[in-house]
Amino acid sequence: MWTQLNTHFRPYEHARDYQRVSGFLIAHHRPNNADGNWLEPIWEYMHFHPWLDTSSLGKIGIWEAGGEIVAVVNYELRLGEAFFQFHPDYRHLRTAMLDCAERNLRGRSQKTGRRYLCAFIRDDDREFHPVVQSRGYEKHDDKTRPLDRFDIPDPFPPIPLPEGFHLTSLADDCDWARVHSVLWRGFDHGDDVPMNDEELESRRRMFDTPRGRRDLKVAVVAPNGEFVAFCGMFYETHHRFAYVEPVATDPVYRRMGLGKAAVLEGIRRCGALGARVAYVGSDDQFYRSIGFTRVCDDECWVKYFD
Repeated sequence: MWTQLNTHFRPYEHARDYQRVSGFLIAHHRPNNADGNWLEPIWEYMHFHPWLDTSSLGKIGIWEAGGEIVAVVNYELRLGEAFFQFHPDYRHLRTAMLDCAERNLRGRSQKTGRRYLCAFIRDDDREFHPVVQSRGYEKHDDKTRPLDRFDIPDPFPPIPLPEGFHLTSLADDCDWARVHSVLWRGFDHGDDVPMNDEELESRRRMFDTPRGRRDLKVAVVAPNGEFVAFCGMFYETHHRFAYVEPVATDPVYRRMGLGKAAVLEGIRRCGALGARVAYVGSDDQFYRSIGFTRVCDDECWVKYFD
């Protein structure tokens, strides 16, 4: 246990702090996410997602003590969200962190123009719940962020695929146009897939992240050579866990077990590297059918400011 030191608040500086926050999340991770913080791959995926509002990164707040990071309050992709990361000895900073979020991380509804904040509070953080309630926040169950886990078997069972389909990875077959197409169509953006250098570069950045590995980005290839299901996968080497993000299947090829095969192959590859558990930020029945079970929820508490 650390002796609590006086804390210093300052804004996040990306060039200086990106790796330091990654190290902070890794250092304080506990099995089964008992620490309550983000898994480090979520932080990494956030920073290389094409929808990230990079212009607001300086509004993320950092608290330091003795030259070390002890707390972070951040959004994920855009303003209007607040997530809270703690050193275990500095949870008393909850109120100061909420103050910071209300000052800096509020969003504005495109529909109503009202300013709002969605504060995501771990379901077992019973000391934080009365703080947000006392300020007029209301819980919105439909916006809960779940975390599920999958215990990786050893040996790993065979992964079935329909005849004519096969598995590959971006280490063996890297075609950003096919990656972009399956993700675009798989996330139901329509059949008119925009193909230009900017779109393809944004996909490359999503997956060629600092700790990313192309051999863990798995695609299912159809008989016509197209990628028709895709699973991104991260392997956190310090604590030996896998993290699933993102997963998509072309609508034409759904209900054939292709998305399941891509996810299981990514998990299998992480297991071969030493992972013993995989996590996903979803409670979709798709993941339950694979064998994922609930770990915890980040509950969404919403407040409007005008």
